[in-house]
Amino acid sequence: MAEGLGERGRVGSGESLGIDTAPQPTGASRHRLRSESMIPRRRLLRTAALGVGAIAATGAGITWQLSGPRTLGATIRSAARLPEPFILPGAVPSTLAPERVDAAGDHYRIVQRRAVREILPGYRTEIWGYNGEFPGPTIRARSGRPALVTHRNELAVPTVAHLHGGHTPAESDGYPTDYVHPSQERLYTYPHQQAAATLWYHDHRMDFSGPSVWRGLAGFHLIGDEEEDGLGLPSGERDLPLLLCDRAFDAAGQLVYPAVDPTAQHSPGVTGDYMQGVQGDVVLVNGVPWPRYDVASVRYRLRWLNGSNARVYRLRFDGPHRTAPGFVQIGSDGGLLDAPQHLDALDMAPGERVDTIVDLTGYRPGDEVTVVNDLGEGRTVEVLRLRVTRTEPDTSRIPDHLARIERFDPKSAVRRRDLHFHMGEMPQMTGMSGDSEAKGWLIDDRPFDPDRTDLTVRLGEWEIWRLTANFNHPVHVHLNPFQVLSRNGREPLPSDRGWKDTVHLPAGQALELAIRFTGYTGRFMLHCHNLEHEDMAMMANLAVTQ
Repeated sequence: MAEGLGERGRVGSGESLGIDTAPQPTGASRHRLRSESMIPRRRLLRTAALGVGAIAATGAGITWQLSGPRTLGATIRSAARLPEPFILPGAVPSTLAPERVDAAGDHYRIVQRRAVREILPGYRTEIWGYNGEFPGPTIRARSGRPALVTHRNELAVPTVAHLHGGHTPAESDGYPTDYVHPSQERLYTYPHQQAAATLWYHDHRMDFSGPSVWRGLAGFHLIGDEEEDGLGLPSGERDLPLLLCDRAFDAAGQLVYPAVDPTAQHSPGVTGDYMQGVQGDVVLVNGVPWPRYDVASVRYRLRWLNGSNARVYRLRFDGPHRTAPGFVQIGSDGGLLDAPQHLDALDMAPGERVDTIVDLTGYRPGDEVTVVNDLGEGRTVEVLRLRVTRTEPDTSRIPDHLARIERFDPKSAVRRRDLHFHMGEMPQMTGMSGDSEAKGWLIDDRPFDPDRTDLTVRLGEWEIWRLTANFNHPVHVHLNPFQVLSRNGREPLPSDRGWKDTVHLPAGQALELAIRFTGYTGRFMLHCHNLEHEDMAMMANLAVTQ
């Protein structure tokens, strides 16, 4: 698929100036940054309360929706010249090779740094990138083979790397306060004791995940295994990871994010209109706005990742020349399904992944199919285009059986829990002044406190969790995936099949899931993956014990 992509064809091939003009903290200033990066929860709660309260009072720029599929946010409008859709060649994230391979595993090194990229034609945009790339380089790992990834932080702010979907020991999970400070390094160990799956890594810094990911700190981490190898799925250049995100650009082509503190060093949060979530008006696929991929008339494996801060997508194929293909879903967040399923559309909330095959056999050179977003507005309806330019032989297949999935037996559940994700009145905090009726993002009436344990679970025990919400939230659980049992007492949606680690919880719904934690004890998390909600304290601590 990379044929004809030109200079943009590989994300890692473009020029990277590595510009880092911000003064690096040293001495007393570094000490101040370190202490202020541990944002006092009281200050964060005050920011959250006043900001969300302002929305509730004024409704400025906000459309409230209490049911339906969307996770709504306020949309930033770009001032830069935007390209016509489907003109720019699509990109393929670069693959990161290990620095060395030994008995301990595969050793990788990633440097988090500022760089300049051409995202919009004619503009030079500063990003924060893993190895200066956006998206970051893809790690292709093997089940059972450890990866030891050293992250070096050359940014001016602390960072935290989280392997989203990884079955990972607590010390390498990327807890929000496990900071990698500027000019420091941290080794993350990923044992990969899990089946083949599409994972991703991104910044998870306390109170600042939203602006960090918006600036570019996200990339794929793909795990393969022998079971997957034997299925005959499309592979090589026909196995394409696609990171979808929306962004906005100012008149100079720079990324725009409505941060309270644009330096991301002191005060967390976004300005009032964007407390619901930040959305942009430019859809990027692997860092390219509305790309076109030149393809052959064969089957392709398209691994979709919603890397947006808040936007929900409903993806659908639209073909002007002939009947458009549907999606054949073969995998979810946690790996392969038991059997393929045919879908006319894909619903994806932030953090979710959907592994699909699109069958273009029988298409002729000149045929085109367009992926559209039925939940978009304006230019965000358009996503990408596949243009058939050639015919090639194809030995891939779509097998009737994919993987064995252990089915949950309700009799094995040892306990049930209710968790409510909602906007509600902020609790009174010692020394906190202001509007006593201010609102905030809460789980079970409590904002996040890193010093408090919210749930305690035991290794190996099945639990049933019932999730409810008064707003739309994509809920993500660390360490282990889960199975969706029901929605509002009815059958789960087709998109709920398989092992999930992130699930869309619309307002007014009750969702039941079955989960069992295995392998590692320690402190993990569950939280909303609308990054603005997460930064505004919608997280909870999960203690896994023997």
